[in-house]
Amino acid sequence: MKKSFLTPGPSELYFTVPDHLKTALQDHVCEISHRSKAFQDIVQHTTEQLRKLLAIPTNFHLVFTSSATEIWERIVQNLSATSTYHLVNGSFSSKFYDFAVQLGRETTIYHVPENQGFEREILAKPSAAELICLTHNETSTGVMTPLTDIALVRATNPRSLVALDMVSSAPYPALDFSQIDTAFFSVQKCFGLPAGLGVWIFNDRCIEKAEQLQKNKQILGTYHTLPSLLQNSKKYETPETPNMLGIYLLGKVAEDMNQRGIQTIRQETDYKAALLYAQLEKSKVFSPAVTEKRFRSQTVVVAAGEAEKIKQFLALCQSHQIIVGAGYGKAKDTQMRIANFPTHSKEVMQKVADLLENF
Repeated sequence: MKKSFLTPGPSELYFTVPDHLKTALQDHVCEISHRSKAFQDIVQHTTEQLRKLLAIPTNFHLVFTSSATEIWERIVQNLSATSTYHLVNGSFSSKFYDFAVQLGRETTIYHVPENQGFEREILAKPSAAELICLTHNETSTGVMTPLTDIALVRATNPRSLVALDMVSSAPYPALDFSQIDTAFFSVQKCFGLPAGLGVWIFNDRCIEKAEQLQKNKQILGTYHTLPSLLQNSKKYETPETPNMLGIYLLGKVAEDMNQRGIQTIRQETDYKAALLYAQLEKSKVFSPAVTEKRFRSQTVVVAAGEAEKIKQFLALCQSHQIIVGAGYGKAKDTQMRIANFPTHSKEVMQKVADLLENF
């Protein structure tokens, strides 16, 4: 019996990936030169499909890195000279802050308890920082920051660059790119692909900032500086020999999602999340870890309960060939994280909801 991986990343492969892998091997994608016309065509196809899927404006650019973790570092290096401001509500937004500290920036942090979101008045506070970093969907806690709230950050801080972590939500949110300057994600979550590829999206303001820092002799990194990445992307190339298979598969899956329709994907995501949250609210054993509904993630549903009950339920799911994610960090034993990505079917989500109901 096939296993279903509802882990929040790496997660279950998108259902078309096995066929695309076979085609990639037949077409020698892993063997061609990364400076060849054949590979340029692959990069162009992937870029165009992502632009369509995410509705990326023409004044935004798209490049590939090794991971979203790398992008944390590149954003701090390339988009700030001295100061960053971080809105932290979980482990991954905290790690973004840690990178800025390690890189010697003057960092300001606003921290709320895990499983809580930011009140609108906090997001509307002005900041003197060059760079403001926030997370749309905190993978560790299942907290989602509403897009309308993110718009407050831009409205209050028009001079600052705004960076948005979309690692465990893209392509689900209908993001208005005018409200941010740069966004990024990796492919092993909602895109249902093997890990090892990050996607960095940035606008012309980011380019201007990086070029200014470069003129001032600030070190932006080495091979993956923003100007270098941009220069190569204009030729549909990368500075280094990249994860060619990953870029190829991402383009194919993005094309599949475009054919399926982003509105359909969003509606199905909302439907599946509603199934799970309804059962958690009725359960006498578990409860939604995020109590305020407007902050609940639609792509990573987190349940809280007693450690022994969590352990028993995870084992029950596994007996049905469903692998659910444990909690993260200090909540490892008292929470569980159920990924709700485009590759996860309504049927498997209904099965998890049934198990919750009868547990």
